[in-house]
Amino acid sequence: MLHILEIIIPSAIFFAAPLIFTALGGVFSERSGVVNIGLEGLMVIGAFTGVVFNLTFADQFGEFTPWLAMVVAMVVASIFSLMHAVAAISLRADQVVSGVAINFLALGLSLFLVKMWYGKGQTDQVQVGFDKIDIPILSKIPVLGPILFSNGYVPSYLAIVLAFVVWYVIYKTPFGLRLRAVGEHPMAADTMGINVAKMRYIAVMLSGALAGIGGSIYATIISRDFSHATISGQGFMALAAMIFGKWHPLGAMGAALFFGFAQSLSIVGQAIPFLKNVPTVYLLILPYALTILALTGFIGRADAPKALGTPYVKGKR
Repeated sequence: MLHILEIIIPSAIFFAAPLIFTALGGVFSERSGVVNIGLEGLMVIGAFTGVVFNLTFADQFGEFTPWLAMVVAMVVASIFSLMHAVAAISLRADQVVSGVAINFLALGLSLFLVKMWYGKGQTDQVQVGFDKIDIPILSKIPVLGPILFSNGYVPSYLAIVLAFVVWYVIYKTPFGLRLRAVGEHPMAADTMGINVAKMRYIAVMLSGALAGIGGSIYATIISRDFSHATISGQGFMALAAMIFGKWHPLGAMGAALFFGFAQSLSIVGQAIPFLKNVPTVYLLILPYALTILALTGFIGRADAPKALGTPYVKGKR
């Protein structure tokens, strides 16, 4: 049993890392009152940028390349998310339609650039990625050490730490209080002197930045290249994790770990005795089936921010 856990849990954590980053980005956006269906497209932009940067500058930056690629992906996806912010906040367009447009635009633009730069439908494989590590001291803990703190990727542990940081920012800081205020009652927040549009712009850009990191990590660790199928529903799964987690950073992290566990079974299931006879196709559809079941069972009990999806016009109810 310990051997099985040592296979499943590290795999589940690194599959969950991109979902955690992206779901936390969704929490920022939707806590401010802006629906962000475009998380999938923002992950696509992050994956594309991360892989292209990695392939272009691997010789110059060596082992630092994936980290720099992650930062560049964060910046590019954050800028890309401005289109959704302008449409949803300034132009007061339908936020769902704007998010869907972001998804289509991101995939179409990135594939067009891949075809133009590489002359084929996908990029080359990245050669410089993140290294697996054993966390000092913690990896030596009996039983738990080899399961939780050995043979893992640094971004996976950073994602978990970030969930607690985001929880602190949203619930324990003045910025978080203002963010929640514009998502719950923007007119009251405006009356108190809070710039509703500014807060929502910041939140949407934060969602783009974190989704970009998630996409870059997924492409660098899991897929190792970029194509039309690199981010195949990961952004929607992160959106589901955010809703399943009730728009709470720690809840979103827990849901992302749950979905990461389901995804890991589709990869390592054949190495587990009681799953090796299960047809692979069932393991492949498991993450998506569990996503649907989770939302079906919990979405009705989740309380979304009251002003979610509602454009705010200064001076009007």
